[in-house]
Amino acid sequence: MAELYEIHPETPQVRRIEQIGDALSDGAVMLYPTDTVYAIGCDINAKSAVKRVRQIKQLANDKPLTFLCPSLSNIASYARVSDPAYRIMKRLIPGPFTFLLPATKLVPRLVMDPKRKTTGIRVPDRPVCLSLLEALGHPIISTSAYLPSQDDNTPIPTVKVGRTLDKAELFDRWDKLIDVIVDDGLEPGYDFSTILDLTDDNHPQIVRKGLNWEAAEAWI
Repeated sequence: MAELYEIHPETPQVRRIEQIGDALSDGAVMLYPTDTVYAIGCDINAKSAVKRVRQIKQLANDKPLTFLCPSLSNIASYARVSDPAYRIMKRLIPGPFTFLLPATKLVPRLVMDPKRKTTGIRVPDRPVCLSLLEALGHPIISTSAYLPSQDDNTPIPTVKVGRTLDKAELFDRWDKLIDVIVDDGLEPGYDFSTILDLTDDNHPQIVRKGLNWEAAEAWI
C-alpha cells in the first residue's frame, strides 16, 4: 500500500515535503496533484523509478515523458531555449502549459523523444508541486494518472459513466501500484495542459488545446 501524505494546499508542511523528497530520491513513484490533473511522477534521475512509471502506464521507451521544473531559469538547464521561445514562455509560466523544446544532455534518454531529441517541460502553478521540486532539487516526471485498459490498451480516464471519479476512488485505483500518494485537500482536475511546440522559432504552434489555450494562442 502507498503511504498517504496530507499536505496544506497553500503552505505545504516542510517536514512532510522533505519526507516525500527523500522517498523520491530513493526511487519512489508517487501520485500527486498538479495544476491540471493528478499525475504519476518520480525523480527524473531515478532510472528504476522512470522504468516503473513506463511499466505501470504501459508506455513504450520511445514515448517521451513530460517533467516539471520550478522556474524558467531552471528549464534552461534541460532545454535549449531560444530568444523567441523565451519570450513566449515568460508570458505563460507558471501555468498549465507544456513546452516542447530541444533537449540538453541533462535530460535522460529514458525521458526524451529519441528521434527528435526533444523534451516536454512544464512549470506548474501549484504550491505542492513547487515545494516538492525545491525539496528534491531535480525535475519530477509528470504523466497523467490514467491506467491502461486491460481489454484494448486504450486509456481509462478518471471518469465513470455519467460522472467523474472522486478522489477516494482515484487513490484506491492507484494504491497498490505506487509508493506515495500526495493529497493537498483539493479535488482532482480533469483538464489537460496545453502543449506548445517551440522547436521551430519560425513556426511555434499549439499541438494540443488544453487549459488556457487561448492565452497561448495570443502569444504565438
